[in-house]
Amino acid sequence: MDFLAPELQKYAEEHSTPETPILERINRDTYLKVMHPRMLSGHLQGRILATLSRMIKPTAILEIGTFTGYSALCLAEGMNDGGKLITIDINEELEEYVRENFEAAGLNSKIEYILGNALDVIPTLSTDFDLVFIDADKVNYVRYYEMVIDKVKPGGYILADNVLWSGKVLDSALIDEDTMAIRAFNRQVHGDPRVENVIFPIRDGLMVLRKKQ
Repeated sequence: MDFLAPELQKYAEEHSTPETPILERINRDTYLKVMHPRMLSGHLQGRILATLSRMIKPTAILEIGTFTGYSALCLAEGMNDGGKLITIDINEELEEYVRENFEAAGLNSKIEYILGNALDVIPTLSTDFDLVFIDADKVNYVRYYEMVIDKVKPGGYILADNVLWSGKVLDSALIDEDTMAIRAFNRQVHGDPRVENVIFPIRDGLMVLRKKQ
């Protein structure tokens, strides 16, 4: 998943703004207590999400895939006063832990945590978003993208995680469902005249898309 050598990753983290105490705790606890902890954005990518959010200064954020709440808290750092973040996840087992994390961060009033299938939830949302973060099941990335693109304001941004899929996107011999889905998403986005896009080769690949005016 990580494309940097461990020594460079450590150097980058040591020379980046440190995690807040609540993020540090979530990071540690996720690796100690939760299955598939590598799904967590982590220190370096978390700081990138926070920085992008601070640059965009969104009033409305949508996150598809909450996991333990780490990335939502990072994205919330850049929200305008009075802003709102909606985050959707299907994993009921993590609900109590996630809600505790949002409460500990003092952001219960700014984060709406929806438990359910994003494919069902997204069509019910009437908000126009400044920023969307897609980080859920890979087989539905194209569907999520098509469902949110018209809900993103002109000049707004979509971020998508795992778009390099541990380098598997390069191996033509790999035809598993997830790898094929990521390749299809990357092709579709890159060929979509409605957006500009760039892939950052950090961690598992982060796609940044800007919806044209």
